[in-house]
Amino acid sequence: MRDGSGSGTAVSRRDLLSLIGTVAGSAAMYQATASLGFAADSGYRGPIALSGDVRGASVLILGAGLAGMTAAFELRKAGYNVAVLEFNLRAGGRNWTLRGGDTYTELGGFTQACEFEAGQYFNPGPWRIPYHHRALLDYCKRLNVALEPFVELNHNAYLHAADAFGGRPQRIREIKADFQGHVAELLAKTTAQGKLDEAVSVEDKERLLQALRSWGALDQDYAYKKNLISARVRGYAKGPGGGLDGGVGAAPVAGEPIELADILKSELWEYLRNFSQLDFQTTLFQPTGGMDMIGKAFANEVGDLIRYDAKVTRIAQDDGGVTVTYVDPKAPASPPQLAKADWCFCTIPLSILSQIPIDVGPRMKAAIDAVPYASAVKIGLQFTRRFWEEDEAIYGGISYTDLPIRQIAYPNSGLNRRGRGVLLGAYIFEGSNAYEFAAMPPAERVARAVALGAQVHPQYPAEFENGVAVAWQRVPFSLGCAGYWTEKARAEHYGDLCQIDGRIVLAGEHASNLPAWQEGAILSSLDAVTRLHHRVVKT
Repeated sequence: MRDGSGSGTAVSRRDLLSLIGTVAGSAAMYQATASLGFAADSGYRGPIALSGDVRGASVLILGAGLAGMTAAFELRKAGYNVAVLEFNLRAGGRNWTLRGGDTYTELGGFTQACEFEAGQYFNPGPWRIPYHHRALLDYCKRLNVALEPFVELNHNAYLHAADAFGGRPQRIREIKADFQGHVAELLAKTTAQGKLDEAVSVEDKERLLQALRSWGALDQDYAYKKNLISARVRGYAKGPGGGLDGGVGAAPVAGEPIELADILKSELWEYLRNFSQLDFQTTLFQPTGGMDMIGKAFANEVGDLIRYDAKVTRIAQDDGGVTVTYVDPKAPASPPQLAKADWCFCTIPLSILSQIPIDVGPRMKAAIDAVPYASAVKIGLQFTRRFWEEDEAIYGGISYTDLPIRQIAYPNSGLNRRGRGVLLGAYIFEGSNAYEFAAMPPAERVARAVALGAQVHPQYPAEFENGVAVAWQRVPFSLGCAGYWTEKARAEHYGDLCQIDGRIVLAGEHASNLPAWQEGAILSSLDAVTRLHHRVVKT
């Protein structure tokens, strides 16, 4: 492509991205965006350095999630006297894993006993770490948390729509390849007919045709059809074998592409954008053995500072310091206790903090009250065997469906082993389905997930053993899964939320531009720690 100084017609990168997006859809546009260097990376640039004499200042941290424990780790290292109050009997907050033998009681009194086989687990909260979440990855390295790949895109997993293709799930690779192929053919025809002459130079026209042939698996006539060219991308009706063509046969047989009209009508193409978004691009990671390995690693460093079973009921401050009132949530009738410090570092979710009396100015209080929390439901299901691997050759990854369960995610560890397996039988984020499932008793949620999942995997009823279901609206320590910022609320309140108000500063994923991500919690904590430290040293 030429600039305006030469012959031929020039087109800007942004104009070309718009053209690609209009013709090929958002997935292709995002792919082009990333390749042209527009995708952003984490703002983390390495461990913070807190220099200066803190003169024995004390900090009371509220909440032992990742934001709170990051602050405890860094502030103690800088010489502060640190104490942490935590509502639960464990550290980690939403960094949480359920295993066999665990019990969990939600609001409303329902108690679930996890019956998973030893070695099996389920992450009700965060479950994956993008490669560009550099702060979280750095702490994992510093705290010796072992990581393994998290498979986001498995081309052999399914896309499913209840009213399309007779309700039969389609392989991701088939939908992806056929959609790209048909779109590439249309673009190639448009290009060959000179329809892009006003946007693309003659030289780039030829390059574009070559690129479309490669990207869309087109033949020499720029057609996408049943042949071994398309089969190498979408898969074969019968794969290549060994030996002679007699008997089973060694020669591959191409599969029949799905018509573009059928793909468009099914709307399965909408799911393809998930795999192009920066947050979900390879490589992603998960801690070996469960997401709570990160919380446990932090607790190994700062656990001696944490007072568990401490429910905060009031946060007061004056010119001399802060006083926090708390009770034991398991014994609410017991006398309230007080904790005092020079400064308060509060990571309590805003859904909870908005209900606690707190001595802050009207602007911060308005910000605390302005952010609702997103609803989400996750359901873990144990089966007698890993039928998704044995029967369907699905090793890790995620299948998407328009059924209320929305997603089925397959375990990324223990691959190709005999015996039981636990998969994520539902991940319902926001919307009426999340509220509908949250209104059910846990056992009913599990049964519903099994019944709906059987439309994708008919093996469900015969192989299912037990399950657990976490509806985040009913989780006592968060009342939702993450802060849900609107553009208007962020413009009006975000700055006020993050300011130091007297002797109180807030941190957590809700005080970041990465809500619902552990990276957001850590980056928010590091920023707040640095600003608080500067205030202390200057004071």
